[in-house]
Amino acid sequence: MAFSDTLEQLKNFDVNDIDVDRMGVWPLPGKIFVCALLVILVLVGTYYVKVKELNQQLERAVAEESSLRQTFETKSFQAANLEEYRAQMVEMEKSFGALLSRLPSDTEVPGLLEDIDARGSESGLEINSIVLEPEQEAEFYVELPISIDVEGGYHDMGTFVSGVAGMPRIVTLHDFTITRSDDSGPLNMQIDAKTYRYKSQDE
Repeated sequence: MAFSDTLEQLKNFDVNDIDVDRMGVWPLPGKIFVCALLVILVLVGTYYVKVKELNQQLERAVAEESSLRQTFETKSFQAANLEEYRAQMVEMEKSFGALLSRLPSDTEVPGLLEDIDARGSESGLEINSIVLEPEQEAEFYVELPISIDVEGGYHDMGTFVSGVAGMPRIVTLHDFTITRSDDSGPLNMQIDAKTYRYKSQDE
């Protein structure tokens, strides 16, 4: 009987007559429907306000965890190989020191020019001139160009070039020209040499 009454109320219920102030006289199914709708709206609102924010926080936490895990793995690998890195650093410092010792300082440049002159004399060449050109600065070192003009035989020039290249100090040879003034005269060689010195922190 009650179910038939409910159906009768639903048949006679006019949606246009809905009045929130008179909700107490609504039929029971209408009240249940409205309450269910309100519950659904509250749940949906809660999801978008709270659950969605929690999901975003979770995603950020997962991404941070992945980043921290990678950082940990990198630092763990470095820590495991720390002794090898230290050994490599010591070896690099020794190599750097050895190379640095081969670069002349300002006070050693005159001696270097004398050594080049001696190599020329030992090779049987006549030294016309050895001129130190203006310095050229690079980022970590200073380049010291040297213009050399010698005369003599072809094989003597080869001996001179080998002697300069084999000097304890780092000296590189560039841009040479060999000419002869006449058919019976000696050969003339003009060659550019470059040596280097380490650029100090003050410079």
